[in-house]
Amino acid sequence: MRELDENSITPAVIERFANAPNARVKEVCTSLVKHLHDFVRDVRPTEEEWGFAIDFLTRTGQICDDVRQEFVLLSDTLGVSTLVDSINHPVHGDITQSTVLGPFWTAQMPDCKMGDDIHGNMKGEPAYIYGTLRSEDGTPLANAQMDVWHSDDDGFYDVQQMEKLGGPGGRGRFKTDSEGRYFFWSIKPTCYPVPTDGPVGEMLRAQGRHPMRPAHLHFIFTAAGHRRLVTHIFDPTDKYIDSDAVFGVKESLIREYKEHPPGKAPDGKVMNEPFVTITYDFVMAKEDKKAA
Repeated sequence: MRELDENSITPAVIERFANAPNARVKEVCTSLVKHLHDFVRDVRPTEEEWGFAIDFLTRTGQICDDVRQEFVLLSDTLGVSTLVDSINHPVHGDITQSTVLGPFWTAQMPDCKMGDDIHGNMKGEPAYIYGTLRSEDGTPLANAQMDVWHSDDDGFYDVQQMEKLGGPGGRGRFKTDSEGRYFFWSIKPTCYPVPTDGPVGEMLRAQGRHPMRPAHLHFIFTAAGHRRLVTHIFDPTDKYIDSDAVFGVKESLIREYKEHPPGKAPDGKVMNEPFVTITYDFVMAKEDKKAA
């Protein structure tokens, strides 16, 4: 076909996928072209606007590095990350709900022991964080891997200020104990803006949106025979709890911090200053062997 117009171009492109060796690739590409072409026909962009869109995506890739993933941030702020998460992790029973990974997780997590204080040189109110991890059948999950990371009380992660901190802070990798328990010290995080100095920040300003995330703690749990759990604990008193820039808040993930005066903490540690505690009992879903 040589005479292509705005309607005939779509089936012409899809026809080129006829010999795709992978059926799923063919399915995905066919749907992509249909929706993308329909979008273009709907908004009818000028050539200058389409050029800007290509430049936007180019700049989104160019700003990515080993500590910043702008495409993840773009996915998060457009609600796509939450949509994909919801499709792949439907809620059932008392399994802990998952939510977005966010752009500040790193594979290089400091190895820690239960009871350690991971705040490093971060500033903030001392916080004792504890709870349990169990399977959906109630079995405690011992020796499971737990990654945790969070911001300081100015809203910055360690990877955003490593030179200032001199090393990791608010970040660690643990193993649950023989009873599936976790417990450690850090500081109470606060709300913070997602990075706005790149293309995603430009997009948020154009959309008239704020870039703020409510205060939260990040967790990833990995245990044999179970689906990986990526989740948060949110602070209900945060003013952005109902307008999270990345649409990650879920009611079941909200827990209150309990304030304490100086004195003995739950682990027996004597505190000479006020501190807070927060607890959450996580439940992991068993791995679907058929799906895996």
